Amino acid sequence: MKTARFSRPAALGTAVLAAAAVTAAPAVSAAPAAGTAPSTNQVRLITFNDLHGNLEPPAGSSGRITLPDGSTVDAGGAQFLATHVARLRGEVKNSLVLSAGDNVGASPVNSALFHDEPTIEFLNQLGVSASVVGNHEFDEGYEELRRMSDGGCHPGDGCQFRDPFPGADFEQLGANVSFTDGRPALKPFDVQNVNGTRVGIIGATLEELPSVVAPGAIEGLEFGDEVEAINRTSKMLDTMGVKAQVVLLHQGDSAEGGGPDGCNLTPGPASEIAKAASPNVDLIFTGHSHAQYNCTIDDPAGNPRQVLQGASYGRLLSVADLAIDRVSQDVVRSETKARNEIVTRDVPADPAAQALIDEAATKAAPIANRPVGSITGDLPRAAAPSGESPLGDVIADAQFEATAANSPQVAITNPGGIRADLLFPGSPAGEGDGVITYGEAFAVQPFGNIMQTMTLTGAQLKAVLEQQWTPEETNVLQVSAGLHYSYSAGAPIGSKVTEISINGQPVDPNAPYRVSVNNFLAGGGDGFTELTKGTDVVGGPVDLDAFLAYLNAHPGITPPPADRITALP
Repeated sequence: MKTARFSRPAALGTAVLAAAAVTAAPAVSAAPAAGTAPSTNQVRLITFNDLHGNLEPPAGSSGRITLPDGSTVDAGGAQFLATHVARLRGEVKNSLVLSAGDNVGASPVNSALFHDEPTIEFLNQLGVSASVVGNHEFDEGYEELRRMSDGGCHPGDGCQFRDPFPGADFEQLGANVSFTDGRPALKPFDVQNVNGTRVGIIGATLEELPSVVAPGAIEGLEFGDEVEAINRTSKMLDTMGVKAQVVLLHQGDSAEGGGPDGCNLTPGPASEIAKAASPNVDLIFTGHSHAQYNCTIDDPAGNPRQVLQGASYGRLLSVADLAIDRVSQDVVRSETKARNEIVTRDVPADPAAQALIDEAATKAAPIANRPVGSITGDLPRAAAPSGESPLGDVIADAQFEATAANSPQVAITNPGGIRADLLFPGSPAGEGDGVITYGEAFAVQPFGNIMQTMTLTGAQLKAVLEQQWTPEETNVLQVSAGLHYSYSAGAPIGSKVTEISINGQPVDPNAPYRVSVNNFLAGGGDGFTELTKGTDVVGGPVDLDAFLAYLNAHPGITPPPADRITALP
């Protein structure tokens, strides 16, 4: 009988958690790494992040890794990821496979059609020992996360991939996730007993998770401060005598250039957490920002420790070789080595992973391969300098058209909800054929958000546009054809937007305007809290259905000009 992986922890008593969380990890038989000091045990940690159900090799720029010289190499694909993991495990005696979150959600159609069950099956094949929950683990709500862990058929769709669905063979961790009454909603840590050496694995997800998930999906849950949760859990592990401690952190920084092992960070939340997290933590794997970096950041005691992230979509593996003192059972950081390895496609495909991919593709094909529209040129999600993107324009227009019965004057969508490009053959990036299939459209709009139309005053609409800029980031919304505005990059936050017009008429601050957005934005997602003040809210179709209807009604879509948003100095 399968042991439930998602039992709600009743209390945080040391004895209870110790009994519940200590797991024996299989040792991989191979010769120890050359030069291993006899005073230490060697344990290899192999970690990936933000897989997002990408079983098949991702296409376009999403399937490439940038090297230090700026060149790129094709990377990713579950069949190749599994081969690289097997090699890395075979090189050492002791190893663990871990994930830093967002294993599922925003997934391609061959996983998403089956509620990401194929991806969980793949992670079981890999032998994943533990994962932190990312924000996308909550896309379908807490109960669906429990089902992903414990198994069973989907309550609405049944078992469409395999019957029965066994669930995850690994722990899903979240030290800072609790119910509103304070009870822990997830296990804070896991302890793996690796050939006599105990390794404590702490999981913490981003505190601001509610801002990037639809409110209904996390109703009844709270997400606390990452550092407080890490330090509290680290102290608990220390009390249990678990000295070797690593963190799976679903939060990240951005990085530019430098290759997989560069450290050209733009300082952000992950580095701040790394600076403040307990000195007892020996290494931190991060995620969420889809960046690649390998950095050394001092802990509060001034001791250096590695902080890594492995891009996304299974293109990199973050590998850490821990040297653990046989007497103290603590990590000897000076002897610990960490790196990011590219999941190249020049290796044999793992047979079991390939069989799983083929099964998912075959079962999804009748739906995924159905033509739904066509394009005459690339529709990338990458933005022009103004922040406007061709695909963003088309999606906003589709949402405007799909909510016509609600009399909108403008539609606005969030760039984070646009997850893939639509590419045309013959273009610099083009890999498609001009025909758009259901699977390709699904990859662009995979969340199933519901359209809503609300009334805002002109002043509120301006306030929404001003919220695109915060001290931490810029998040430019995509707008339908009738809305035009300018912004000054050099102006103060809160006073950047000018010359707002709808259908050629200046926006009156006191006049009402009907605005269509998805329910994620309507709930204040991505920090657009002004949208929660909308009135006279009326529902509409699912965003994917809006996109499909637009593709069907407008064959041969031409990339629109980027003239809706004007960037000024």
